[in-house]
Amino acid sequence: MSEQRNDERIWDIIERVGVCMLTTQAAGQLRARPLEALAALAVRHAVPAIHQSRDFAIAGGLMSYAGSFLESHRQAGIYTGRILKGDKPADLAVQRVTKVELFINLKTAKNLGVTFPLSLLGRADQLIE
Repeated sequence: MSEQRNDERIWDIIERVGVCMLTTQAAGQLRARPLEALAALAVRHAVPAIHQSRDFAIAGGLMSYAGSFLESHRQAGIYTGRILKGDKPADLAVQRVTKVELFINLKTAKNLGVTFPLSLLGRADQLIE
């Protein structure tokens, strides 16, 4: 079965069961698709979708909410440096990203008929118009 046909089959099921919101991190096979294609499918099928990658909202998805991309990569660089200097990976403490980012695509929200409270819009790291 072609990838495109399989995607359409998945979206037909999503529509049939009446999904009103999709979190693509837990969407199985959909997660492996390019973010632009996934965002376009979500909008075409009028399903508000959220993803852990800020690139999803930038690509046209409704929103993203996840740990800071820059902070997680900075932390990975620090760990890499420590390992290259001789620290054992097993001796390094587990780190968590402490800053989360919220990206909201206002154009997509308008197309889907979704409105956000001003308090949420005020907390967004980036509003995409």
